[in-house]
Amino acid sequence: MGIFDFLSGQFIDVIHWTDDTRDTMVWRFEREGHEIKYGAKLTVREGQAAVFIHEGQLADVFTPGLYMLETNNMPVMTTLQHWDHGFKSPFKSEVYFVNTTRFNDLKWGTKNPVIVRDPEFGPVRLRAFGTYSVRVIDPALFLREIVGTDGEFTMDEISYQIRNIIVQEFSRTIARAQIPVLDMAANSRELGKLIGGEIAAQLAEYGLALPELYVENISLPPAVEDVLDKRSSMGVIGNLNEYMQFQAAEALGKDGAGAATIQAGLGAGIGMQIGAQAAAGGPWGVAQPAARVAPPPPPVEHVWHIAESGKTTGPFSKAAMGRMATDGALTRETYVWTAGQDGWKLAEDVMELAQLFTVLPPPPPEA
Repeated sequence: MGIFDFLSGQFIDVIHWTDDTRDTMVWRFEREGHEIKYGAKLTVREGQAAVFIHEGQLADVFTPGLYMLETNNMPVMTTLQHWDHGFKSPFKSEVYFVNTTRFNDLKWGTKNPVIVRDPEFGPVRLRAFGTYSVRVIDPALFLREIVGTDGEFTMDEISYQIRNIIVQEFSRTIARAQIPVLDMAANSRELGKLIGGEIAAQLAEYGLALPELYVENISLPPAVEDVLDKRSSMGVIGNLNEYMQFQAAEALGKDGAGAATIQAGLGAGIGMQIGAQAAAGGPWGVAQPAARVAPPPPPVEHVWHIAESGKTTGPFSKAAMGRMATDGALTRETYVWTAGQDGWKLAEDVMELAQLFTVLPPPPPEA
């Protein structure tokens, strides 16, 4: 290898980048100390932009196309290198390729609930999540504000910041929109457009754009959703009695057990009929002695108190009261009381005691 071949090997004459990843936003062309040859070929594919950084200063930006790196298409570099007098020596510059395609299906969501005032339910807590897409619209600004000197910048390095911006604007938008909770699902598309429009100016300061933003779901706390489900169920049920009858019929037919249940019920009914006819001496058996019927419980025995001359005596059993009625110590005008009775009453007004005075015949009527 001659000296000229060795020197020519130190010069880069083809610059390009093929991206085999799905999340790389910026990639620095690795030249390993080699100088870029004047007149080298630069290939910028669709969905890319190439940015030259010369001695720490942002120089030329190239959009998709094939370029010969000469003074006629490198105005900033020509000025920095003083090529205006036709000097065509190799130069050293950093070349950054910027991916300008859309990065899709990026996730966002509220880490903490957002409290809003609903006209029907009052203050409620909401959570939301969705997807968005982002793309670089100003490669030079994006390098200056976000990337810096990072040789390989991925979407993960900025997605967290974008999510925070989206969640912050969602909270502000949902609080100002005053959309009822029950109507938010019907307005999710409008909410996405409104939020995307609000944060467009802020992302433009980074050289980014947000082509799409979707609100996929807005949810209430589980406890509130349970109550709302019960409220909806009551509206669907309508007539509660008819619903209970339907549930009973459905339970009989569940898992094919309805027929067996009905057969078991019929069998039990037939068995009861057979037993009844057998007990009555019917065609299925002979007469059986009637079963003994348990006697009713004995009546409650009352005890009585007597009020006489401002004093009370007792308690006395009914038998004792009967003897007193016979002896004349208890008359019809005697005040008596027993538990459960409403105040003192005359003995003749108490049916149970009035019978005591009819044992003997009353005195005969006057002639």
